[in-house]
Amino acid sequence: MAVIPLTEPRRKPAAPPRGCAIFALGFRPFYLLAAILAVLFVPLWVLQLAGVGGLNPALPVLLWHGHEMVFGFACAVIVGFLFTAGKNWTGLATPTGWPLAALAGLWLAGRIALLLAPPAVAAVIDLAFLPLAGIALARVLIRAGSRRNYFALLILAALTLANALSHAGAHGWLAVSPLLGLHLAIALIATLCTVIAGRIVPSFTANALKTVPWKNAWADRIAITATVASLLAWAVSAPAAVLTPLALIAAMAQAVRCWGWRPGPTLRVPLLWSLHLAHGWLIVALLLLAAGQLTAAVHVLTVGLIAGLILGMITRTALGHTGRLLKAGRLETSCYVLLQLALLARVLPALLWPAAYMPGLHLSATLWAACFALYLWKYAPMLWHPRVDGQEG
Repeated sequence: MAVIPLTEPRRKPAAPPRGCAIFALGFRPFYLLAAILAVLFVPLWVLQLAGVGGLNPALPVLLWHGHEMVFGFACAVIVGFLFTAGKNWTGLATPTGWPLAALAGLWLAGRIALLLAPPAVAAVIDLAFLPLAGIALARVLIRAGSRRNYFALLILAALTLANALSHAGAHGWLAVSPLLGLHLAIALIATLCTVIAGRIVPSFTANALKTVPWKNAWADRIAITATVASLLAWAVSAPAAVLTPLALIAAMAQAVRCWGWRPGPTLRVPLLWSLHLAHGWLIVALLLLAAGQLTAAVHVLTVGLIAGLILGMITRTALGHTGRLLKAGRLETSCYVLLQLALLARVLPALLWPAAYMPGLHLSATLWAACFALYLWKYAPMLWHPRVDGQEG
């Protein structure tokens, strides 16, 4: 699976740009919408749990929360990333303007439908987004003959299938657990994260700090293969006799792989340590799977690995693709720290102090919302306005 990182131009900040460029390139609307969802939907879910939300989602409340974090939040960022990367891969334009606005509107309609529409209607609207995004991307990749990047189309197709399983299981349309589709999607996105991290994290570290990462093709293959096998075994509820050894092998292989990326020198560079730390949570998640701590492992995967890498990349790529210096300031560092604290507040009570579960949940939701609210405060104007260097995109 070939993953080519986004080009990141290093430009000096200029005078604040004017005008609206929100639909100039895919990362802009989808990063913005994903962050807004993160700020609103986690507190809304906590209110729903407390019986004061006043809403009746088309999915059971717990499943709705997981669904929106995966197929709403994470998939918005994935599509925004792929549209932006697709332009760099091919030199051809991915959706901009009204086509991009229509896709963003469809994503938004899916979120609203799941809160207000009947289940069948909500499912149809929600399920339409990923296939249409895949078709838009396929037109560009096929036209350019970019076969090495067809993997992106397979990812979107697999996520669509997982989403369909989630809806079908929840409403009894198929005799499957409603968690099957959700867990398969988490496994797929986690796999995508570790593959992408293996391409970009050592490279970014070496370029910024002039270090020499240790990389070995066989070590990468073993780590990724064992991780995929472990996550798939977890997603399909394989017995502990299968899951435990797979997860232990994967954790050890990933530890060797991550050590080779030279994380130590990155402690003074937030744009780097945030990525190393986010991927490092994958090792913890695999150890938790091996120990049978499945609920904790899910949140380490989703908040630590997936959301951690998302936050690291939506700051980094937003800076680079709006023509700014690739440097994280106090606000970005605060976002990274808040996300880590949100993860600890979500996981540690369940593992060490069950009586503190609900206070921990409320604290975690507050820290999570604060993290992405800070992101929006600084980055929403960047995403809305044109590049500071006058270039397109």
